[in-house]
Amino acid sequence: MKVLAIETSCDETAAAVVRDGREVLSSVVSSQVDIHSKYGGVVPEIASRKHVESIIPVILQALDNARLDLDSIDGIAVTRGPGLIGSLLVGLSVAKSIAFAKKKPLVGVNHLEGHVAAIFLSDRTPVFPFVALVVSGGHTIVYLARDFQDFVLLGQTRDDAAGEAFDKAAKLLNLGYPGGVVIDRLAKSGNPEALTFPRPMRDSLDFSFSGVKTALLNYTRKREKPIEEGEIPDIVASYQEAIVDVLVEKTMRAAALNDMPRVAVVGGVAANSRLRSRFMEEGQKRAIEVFIPPPVLCTDNAAMIAVVGEHLLARGRRDGHDLNAVSRWPLETLLK
Repeated sequence: MKVLAIETSCDETAAAVVRDGREVLSSVVSSQVDIHSKYGGVVPEIASRKHVESIIPVILQALDNARLDLDSIDGIAVTRGPGLIGSLLVGLSVAKSIAFAKKKPLVGVNHLEGHVAAIFLSDRTPVFPFVALVVSGGHTIVYLARDFQDFVLLGQTRDDAAGEAFDKAAKLLNLGYPGGVVIDRLAKSGNPEALTFPRPMRDSLDFSFSGVKTALLNYTRKREKPIEEGEIPDIVASYQEAIVDVLVEKTMRAAALNDMPRVAVVGGVAANSRLRSRFMEEGQKRAIEVFIPPPVLCTDNAAMIAVVGEHLLARGRRDGHDLNAVSRWPLETLLK
């Protein structure tokens, strides 16, 4: 089965063609980072307008790279949510139009489940069940993934997500956008033990990153002199270490509590080099097998949406042309 997938949940316009949910025939992503960087974050109205401009060329490029046309496609998968509603509607409208015009089956896909499914496009893939940490954009969530469409919520953030904590810290320190990428790069030359930041909610599988963000803000305010450029690597390395510590410890604890020897780490923040190395180290120490997609599959892309789409289409799922976008669609509601 060859699935054309479309992803426009935030500020990347993406399309991909995937065969049988495993073989990526093409994957095209048009990023808007340069456009939004001047604002220090994504501007929803600008994002949706740029999707309108980019989506047809991106889809055509994906088909061309796969050496296929629309008549050769067996089904259409599209991100329905969660995400920015205006951005989602662009991708959803185009997907429904193609499905209607070409009489192809259509399925809407949960963006978060797509991130979990990205692990099946990697060289090393887990078998169900496994514990999945989803760290993407405004989401920091730990699930027990028992199968496609079968997730148990184990813990989630009570306030800021890890990605938001990185972005807000970078904005506070005037480092640029996206914050996670900048902090990851600068932290490599810093000392992660230079400063001590809080690790909140140690006894829970839920997350809270507002405290570490506030601790950084208080640190900058209490200083008697401005932060010098040479101090930045130590500051961001210590800040990053606090976030990574919490993500690794709680995910590994969730695995232990559920007697689970497999952990998958997915989503945009999973591209962070320190997070990746720490998970691999802890996995070896605790005899837990850790699976992390390559960085290109961690950030938003349409190939991951195609994996879920193929699963749904193969099992007879079909959505109508009245399918609507939803800004909030947590995985734990998939079976309801």
